[in-house]
Amino acid sequence: MSVYRPAGSRVWWYEFQFAGQRIRESTKSRSKTLAIEAERQRRRELETAYNGVKKRDSAKLFGVAVEEWLALKSVTLAPSSLRIENDNLKHIRPRFDRYLVRDVKASDIAEYQKMRLSEKASDKTINLEVGTIRSILRRNKRWADIQQDVRMLPTRDDIGKALSAEEEDALLRCCLTSRSRCLYPAVVLALNSGMRYSEIRLLQWKQINLGNKTLLVGKSKTESGTGRTIPLNARLLAVLEMWAANFQHREPEHFVFPSEKYGAGTDEFKPCVYATDPKKPVNDWKEAWEGAKKRAGEILIPEAQNTRSKGPIEQKGQPLHCRFHDLRHTACTRLLEGGVPYPVVSTIMGWSAATAIRMAKRYGHIGQKAMREAMDILGRVEIATESPKKSPQSELVEGARAN
Repeated sequence: MSVYRPAGSRVWWYEFQFAGQRIRESTKSRSKTLAIEAERQRRRELETAYNGVKKRDSAKLFGVAVEEWLALKSVTLAPSSLRIENDNLKHIRPRFDRYLVRDVKASDIAEYQKMRLSEKASDKTINLEVGTIRSILRRNKRWADIQQDVRMLPTRDDIGKALSAEEEDALLRCCLTSRSRCLYPAVVLALNSGMRYSEIRLLQWKQINLGNKTLLVGKSKTESGTGRTIPLNARLLAVLEMWAANFQHREPEHFVFPSEKYGAGTDEFKPCVYATDPKKPVNDWKEAWEGAKKRAGEILIPEAQNTRSKGPIEQKGQPLHCRFHDLRHTACTRLLEGGVPYPVVSTIMGWSAATAIRMAKRYGHIGQKAMREAMDILGRVEIATESPKKSPQSELVEGARAN
């Protein structure tokens, strides 16, 4: 009998000869019926591989593979990560859905990269999309066949843009005139805490202690960033107190920046706010953010816009070149320029250990002032005896020469 239970075991095994080789494996099951079926499938698997017959799964459509992959990922991925994957698939699926998984070649991915470049997609965005394709193909045992011929696009690994004082002033003035009343406090919060976009958008009132002047960050991108405490400076405290006055009946679980709708009001700078739902966070600030940057660009002279920019000179009237994430870069840069020790900055920013090492290289040039001051401290230490200008050996040699 090819299916048996070893003495003292409750688990069934199977054993048979194939191509001159003894196959003996545990089924990890107490069911004899299941063990017989497992043995039959194992034989079939070996025979198929031996004779070079492709599995039926190899004829799977890419679109079907996507649906199976999404079903698994929806259980393990965070909502924000799942949203990114779905955004990637909006571009991927029209190109690959009708391909058989086994027919996807490295040249097809290269053509996809060229197509996305012609659509003005950034290199980083395209690499993220190729990463999604890779994950799907890897699950279907196809990626290893083409991996060596797929090349990711080169991307810049710079630190982003830090706002000048003139740019910040213009941006904040324009945020104050935005129809979205939460844009101004959100931008001030980013500039004065270094918090990430998602950390700010999902902030709840229970995380802010105005009395103790502290803010507790919720779920973050990194484990070290989650639950970190950020002290509130006077500027940020004043803005948050002003913002809190708009929500007299707020509860701890309510979002600091709730979902709201706006209508026409009697004052163009004070639109009518309605449909506020404090139990839901604001969807995003994209439209309001882009509008504020556009107005800021109209009041800035080119020199002020490009005080810190490494890119081409922007013309007056163009939107201010600034991502929301650059507000975090600005906060980090100002802390380091002010001589704040790097470990303190790392804690405030919520960097993981690996990220802290990478950021040390990125921001290393900014920390030169603090490092120079640190080394000067070593030079201020007074010692009782001066170090010899010449070694004893050199004095003996000179004495011999004189004689």
